[in-house]
Amino acid sequence: MPKIILFLFVLLVLSPNLQSSADILSPPKLSQNRLPATKTLTRVVALTSISADIIQQLDGKKLVGMSGSSLFDKDARFKNIPTVSTGRTAPNIEKIIALKPDLVIGAVGFHDQVLKRMNQLGIRTIATELNSWTDLEVLIKQLAESTQSDPNSILKRFQNCSVNVAKKSASTLVLVSRQPILSPNRESWAGSLLERFKIKNVTAKLQEKSPMRGYITLSAERVLQANPEVIILVDVPMGDVSQFKTLSFWNQLQATKKNQVFTFDYYGLINPGSIVKIEQACKQLKDILASN
Repeated sequence: MPKIILFLFVLLVLSPNLQSSADILSPPKLSQNRLPATKTLTRVVALTSISADIIQQLDGKKLVGMSGSSLFDKDARFKNIPTVSTGRTAPNIEKIIALKPDLVIGAVGFHDQVLKRMNQLGIRTIATELNSWTDLEVLIKQLAESTQSDPNSILKRFQNCSVNVAKKSASTLVLVSRQPILSPNRESWAGSLLERFKIKNVTAKLQEKSPMRGYITLSAERVLQANPEVIILVDVPMGDVSQFKTLSFWNQLQATKKNQVFTFDYYGLINPGSIVKIEQACKQLKDILASN
């Protein structure tokens, strides 16, 4: 597949949130303009769903604005929080400024121009890129420090998001898309999560030049060669996981022959999305380990 087609595919299908520009794929490297540590931040605008969720959990009164997200459409916690963008539109800078924030949180690559403008106005910013579990923990602790909150209330919720596995796990292939056949390596959020559960990700160490860090394209021959014992299909927004069954090699794999095929939500496994979605993905991974 030509690189430009693959690049467009990544933006349209695996982008942070197909219904909102607020989320990041896998998305820390964290960057920010520093203010004195003694300054208390009380008005936060979060442009990613995971950062909005974290701030709300730490101290909901300090979340004064956010980008709209399908994850929170029916969540009462966010009912009265003003939104600075809807759908795929970029965050409205004027709306952000009107909220008089002292901190704006965005995603690397998706909110660069917005964060740059905030910096020019003297507003503190944090740019996130969540590619690993460590990135998530660092972000939680940094936001807790910035808002003078206790991070342990959130961190304790993730105690079940790891396991001590004595037996060797089954070889596992995560399929994010069918055309192209796309799978996460260890440099992605999904790859990091699998590694945390000591699940043998058959594409963990594979590398290639790709417009999307942390994901590789596979040929049918490569999948057949790997012949995984477990397959995880990702239910991408506006996608159809049943289409994976039309792949020419589908019925030739160990996993399909033994009915070891599992479906995961895009949010939680590929895009952290929210705390609840991460917890759900962790539970599913535990269940897979228990079944093998």
